[in-house]
Amino acid sequence: MIVALEEARYKLINLRPVLTELGSALRIEELRAALPALEEKTLAPDFWGDQDNSSKTLQQIKQYKDTIADYEALVSRLEDAIALADLAIEANDEDSVPEVESELAAIEAAEEHERISVLLSGEYDRNNAIISFHPGAGGTEAHDWALMLYRMITRYCERAGFKVKLTDWLDGEEAGIKSATIFVEGINAYGYLKSENGVHRLVRVSPFDAAGRRHTSFASIEVMPEFDKLDDIVIREEDYDFIPYHSSGAGGQNVNKVSSAVRLVHHATGIVVTCQTERSQLQNKETAMKMLKSKLMEIKIRERLDTIEEIQGNKTNIEWGNQIRSYVFMPYTLVKDTRTGFETGNITAVMDGEIDGFINAYLKYISKGAAGDTL
Repeated sequence: MIVALEEARYKLINLRPVLTELGSALRIEELRAALPALEEKTLAPDFWGDQDNSSKTLQQIKQYKDTIADYEALVSRLEDAIALADLAIEANDEDSVPEVESELAAIEAAEEHERISVLLSGEYDRNNAIISFHPGAGGTEAHDWALMLYRMITRYCERAGFKVKLTDWLDGEEAGIKSATIFVEGINAYGYLKSENGVHRLVRVSPFDAAGRRHTSFASIEVMPEFDKLDDIVIREEDYDFIPYHSSGAGGQNVNKVSSAVRLVHHATGIVVTCQTERSQLQNKETAMKMLKSKLMEIKIRERLDTIEEIQGNKTNIEWGNQIRSYVFMPYTLVKDTRTGFETGNITAVMDGEIDGFINAYLKYISKGAAGDTL
């Protein structure tokens, strides 16, 4: 057992240069040097006069401090673990082996997480995310698959510490959902969840097929960032149809059935957004309008258009068949990402929200430029 302790200590000591390299990648010294100037800005008499700039400065200060604090805590934890291993070896304490090995695994995982965060350098990666779920062809089976993906994403968000707010929900006729939209709030929410944007393919024996046949179903997850500035996107009343209605979907206790739901249909693009979870029709309309503007902004940026007016309906159509990931329940169990090649046979864990491996593989993939320019 002492051999196990010495091996763990050796691995811990070898993590010292790894963390030093990580500190360089995170630009820790640069962040430390930049903090005093940023904090001095907040003392200026006119600092609070410009809400946009003051908010950005405060967010930047918090980001810098959080990054530095997380890194310093990781370095301190490593040194404590090395000290623990040294004491255990000196005392010939075999009972400390599980604790030392557990600390080693936790530090390695934390280092990997911090290193992945370096890859979140996109302009909108730190933003909140708006995520919509839509079943493809296949009726009840596809509706159920869309619900399974909804649960997978919301459970991942719970694990990641993100706050999830349901904004729209439409039940399937027999099971599952026809559509659902959630708002995910948290630092780097979009940066992590953008990996899930696209078509997801399911292969399983359908519980809705009395003959017990194997079915292939598709559902899409649409992920876009919440944009900070949408004031320059002007949508006139004649540009869309405003359709109030009463919410009919279940959606758990999150759907307020007393309030009237709102549907907006944008004429030029055919984009439809709905909201039914706010306390009043006016609030539902405001939230839906924000979502519509975000969708238009996302398309404008993705298609590299100069103005919103250039967006046409044919650029917003969903096409099935180009799945980003396949989930096979039968005749074997396998989840495989077609972009990165990352795969796992533990499909139960994946459906329970353990998708970090897929997210990390995707971030490494796009960092190498293999996926081209991304939002």
